[in-house]
Amino acid sequence: MLRYTLSRLPTAVLTCLVASLGIFWLVQLLPGSPVAMVLGEQATPEAVAALEAEAGLDRPLVVQYFDWIGGLLTGDLGVSYVSRVPIGDLIGPAVGATLELALASLLLTILMGFALGITGVVARRRPAAVAYRLFSALGFGVPEYVVGVMLVFVFAVTLRVLPAGGRTPILEDPGAGFQQLLLPAIALSVHSAVVVGRFLETALNQQLDEEYLDTARAKGASRRRVLWRHALPNALPSVVTVIGLRIGHLLGGVVVIETIFAWPGLGTVLVNAVSARDYLLVQDLVLISVVVFIAVQVASDLAHAALDPRVRLEV
Repeated sequence: MLRYTLSRLPTAVLTCLVASLGIFWLVQLLPGSPVAMVLGEQATPEAVAALEAEAGLDRPLVVQYFDWIGGLLTGDLGVSYVSRVPIGDLIGPAVGATLELALASLLLTILMGFALGITGVVARRRPAAVAYRLFSALGFGVPEYVVGVMLVFVFAVTLRVLPAGGRTPILEDPGAGFQQLLLPAIALSVHSAVVVGRFLETALNQQLDEEYLDTARAKGASRRRVLWRHALPNALPSVVTVIGLRIGHLLGGVVVIETIFAWPGLGTVLVNAVSARDYLLVQDLVLISVVVFIAVQVASDLAHAALDPRVRLEV
């Protein structure tokens, strides 16, 4: 397992490096000086030059890149061009909010995904199967922001049983925090749950058609035991990989869902940074998102290898 882990690390590090170069290059292609945009059209060239020198934007691009990467590696995210506040202080409070929403959405994705996948296998030609197909079609085809708006309209505007937005840390007030967390977590997880459910259904059906399960049936094993004891454990490795990929989708959907529900997380900070043209803050947030996504993929690959020894033996 250690050998497999070490074999995955160089690729992950190289991918992060290439992503950082691409992000830095794309930001440099944006028209105009970010400092000039912050100061406004009436700013004098002297004022622009002074602030560029203070921010280090007058140095060669190679030096700027290595200063940026070096700062990130040491925990120094730089100073916002707009607010002149350390970026770490800006995103620090938002990390907990996004982590809370992402973990709740991931939990719902796994629970709903497994429930949907197993329902698709055991409820063939039953009313439950019809409901499963209908929910899967809607969940797969309707965008997350539409799901979010529909949830707000039904549960916050019409029924008035849940709040339409805002956040109370769930550890401070579990009741209010759970109510405010429920709608955005559902909106963010529905599409991913359907994907996980469909993939699990396919994987289970493939396992149920394998010859080794004919032996289990011949020995008198019930359908439930065949499903839970034999088919599900063998279907898990590939499903874990899909869940890892869906975590990346959840991270991407956070931006839209946090905006809809006024959730004060990293997605909201990113939207505000783009609106204010705070390019260094945008640069930091995008790279952090890429690094987290790559780390999640490596973790899912390691989990896959832990569940399926054949994967790590190929290295």
